[in-house]
Amino acid sequence: MKSVEIQGNERTNFGSKYAQLERKAGNVPCVIYGGEAPIHFSAPTLAFKGLVYTAEAKTAKVTVGDTTVEAVIQDLQFHPVTDQLIHIDFIQLVEGKPVTIDIPVVLHGQARGVLNGGKLKSVLRKLSVRAVPGKLPESVDLDINELKIGKSIRVSDVKSEGFEILNASTAVIVTVKKARGAVDEDEDEEGAEEGAEATAEAAAE
Repeated sequence: MKSVEIQGNERTNFGSKYAQLERKAGNVPCVIYGGEAPIHFSAPTLAFKGLVYTAEAKTAKVTVGDTTVEAVIQDLQFHPVTDQLIHIDFIQLVEGKPVTIDIPVVLHGQARGVLNGGKLKSVLRKLSVRAVPGKLPESVDLDINELKIGKSIRVSDVKSEGFEILNASTAVIVTVKKARGAVDEDEDEEGAEEGAEATAEAAAE
């Protein structure tokens, strides 16, 4: 999994008053949990661009003073009006200790149902995954080539090796909806079979 390096400044004053001062200075207050003790730090908003504003799942290599730790995002907070990033909670990666992270779903191929006029609908673009460091996947890759109209790929259909998917097993990840003018594949196959039978009968006569 790719990592983003972040140079942070230690925070020694806590509370909303000091957090507001950090934000006015263009910084984002952050906390890293999961280690021996929480690490409070702040860093410029732009430092998180490649970590937060991306479809990829990445880890953060955070350096605060003489301490460097590897962590993943646990929670993000945005301003309700301006949508500005205002706080991040991280979980430190500790060998052998499982963590939970949202992993993007990547679709490969072109669904048969779409070729027959159906409409592809992505329901879950990310999956909540739990694993120990080193087993966290960069993405969950799905082959949709054989996906027909009216069919779906659910969480239970995903093969997970070394990690656990926390979403409900019945949750739909991607489906092909029937659109106006779409050809029902089953009907199309039946028509092809009937046509073949009629041709065979005509040849016999």
